[in-house]
Amino acid sequence: MRVAVAGGTGLVGRYVVEELESAGQEAVVLARSRGVDLLTGTGLDEAVEGVESVIDVSNLTTTSAKKSIAFFEPATHNLLRAGERAGVRHHVVLSVVGVDRVGLGYYKGKLRQEELVKDGPLPWTVLRATQLHEFAQQTLGQVPGPVAVVPRMRTQPVAAKEVAQHLVRLALAAPLGATTELAGPQIEQLVDMARRLLRAQGRSRLVLPVPLPGATGAAMRGDGQLPTGPHARGEQTFEAWLSEHTV
Repeated sequence: MRVAVAGGTGLVGRYVVEELESAGQEAVVLARSRGVDLLTGTGLDEAVEGVESVIDVSNLTTTSAKKSIAFFEPATHNLLRAGERAGVRHHVVLSVVGVDRVGLGYYKGKLRQEELVKDGPLPWTVLRATQLHEFAQQTLGQVPGPVAVVPRMRTQPVAAKEVAQHLVRLALAAPLGATTELAGPQIEQLVDMARRLLRAQGRSRLVLPVPLPGATGAAMRGDGQLPTGPHARGEQTFEAWLSEHTV
């Protein structure tokens, strides 16, 4: 099967490409470095020709709702239109657990992405995953310096490779026309994850826990980003990930 991977050069995307190729499928990477621009649609029609399924793991880093929507809305619209013209039979998109319960700006764009897919012309499946194990490092890298400001947050982190494996299984199967969830094996506190990561890396840095205000902060400190019902569960713990990715 010929499967297009939007964002195939990113963290999850690289694993998706590896999983597809290991399964004997043909992966077509949709990325600017491959001559495809999701925001303008440049090169998209040519790239998805003969594609049967699309896995969309395209992403950007922002806390702004405006910037998030400005990316996900046109990118998703262009992907769906190109997919319809090419006769794509299954559109799979990666989203986030709690995207509809936590009022983060970034999540506004993801919700818009989900809406477009669900109301769009292609058979679809949405996978909402919890934060990746790499999220602790991403949080620490947002503000350099001796003090790391880390929001108080409960999460059930999952391995990027396991997210990719799940996405590929979904893409190679029949469309669900539904949203499914994937989480890691254990609930963690983000502040604790950050401290353990720094210790594993041999780095000395003060971690300052900060509760975000309002309903958004309360949801992050509570169950807002945890699965609420039946869900698939990854196997790799954060501790096992630390052992694999740090010396």
